Amino acid sequence: MPKRVVIAEDEAIIRLDLKEILESEGYEVVGEAARGDDALELVTQTHPDLAILDIKMPGLDGIEVARRVVAEQRVPVLILTAFSQRNLIEEARDAGVAAYLVKPFQSADIVPAIEVALARFTEHCAIEDEASGDSPASLEDKLETRRVVDRAKAVLMDGHELSELDAFNFIQRTAMDRRVRMQQVAREVLDGTLTP
Repeated sequence: MPKRVVIAEDEAIIRLDLKEILESEGYEVVGEAARGDDALELVTQTHPDLAILDIKMPGLDGIEVARRVVAEQRVPVLILTAFSQRNLIEEARDAGVAAYLVKPFQSADIVPAIEVALARFTEHCAIEDEASGDSPASLEDKLETRRVVDRAKAVLMDGHELSELDAFNFIQRTAMDRRVRMQQVAREVLDGTLTP
């Protein structure tokens, strides 16, 4: 089944181009909006696999929509921005945005950005789910797990020529098989006692 996408972009030409590119790549666009509040409503109604949001929109901005979509709907978000300012990117990341794409973008940039957003969101959910099994999981523990897992992924990608997704899957699968936390598996990768 094709991945279902909601697009929210206040510039009609960009929205139309994006829809055309996505559909030509096999995605199903299940909703389009020019305003942030309309985008939030569309995501709530359609339950897409991904929301692509412009960072600056009338109504609610893309970061606020992303914060709500990630928290309430558990839908991955890809942010479109004409701004590569560090503070906006950090604010978007803190809101749960899985990936971003700087405008103007090429059609060849879109699918890789979507794949990154989907993979990162899967990781985010796995870490959240693992931590939610703890009695009260602290924010610091989740952040530490993410940091250690990210460093271990880098080691696996560099040293064993794995893709980011394959590196994460190795960590997650090993943790599940051994019934330990991903943080423990990641630390073993970092100290060199565990390899694929």
